Amino acid sequence: MTYKISIEEVENSSSKEIDFHFEDNIEGINCITPITSDLKIKSLGEFMEITGNVKGIVKLECDLCLKEFEYKIDFDIDEMFAKKALLDDYGQEFELKEGQFVTDLDGADEIDIYDLLYQSVILNLPNKKVCGINCNGNKFLKEENLSDPRLDVFKNIKIDGKEEI
Repeated sequence: MTYKISIEEVENSSSKEIDFHFEDNIEGINCITPITSDLKIKSLGEFMEITGNVKGIVKLECDLCLKEFEYKIDFDIDEMFAKKALLDDYGQEFELKEGQFVTDLDGADEIDIYDLLYQSVILNLPNKKVCGINCNGNKFLKEENLSDPRLDVFKNIKIDGKEEI
């Protein structure tokens, strides 16, 4: 199945909007359940707007204990796309304010929904991936039997005026 939406198809619809259902795994993301999304794609003159909700369950690795855990994603998308290049209109620097972020399609005739969802899921994953509030990752990292034997050479280093570390 193709996950690209033709701008012309949206323009030619009677209401200048179409609904799009996505349900699939996304390559590069460890999906436990398929990522699902019901999107509404609207033409707004020189802009296209994509809104909807994204859901699914992905497998992440805890940053503290390194165990895998399930993480439920459920977030809304609200993206704007400019049909023509914006760079010509803004020759000098200007400040972006809330709600002004627009993706420049630079004259492309379609929008890649797969890529939009990949980027959206990645950006909505937590910065610090922790399996739970009671994660004992510190205990795991301090266990003596998990030390790296390549680092043993540093155990007996002597620094001038100090005893062994």
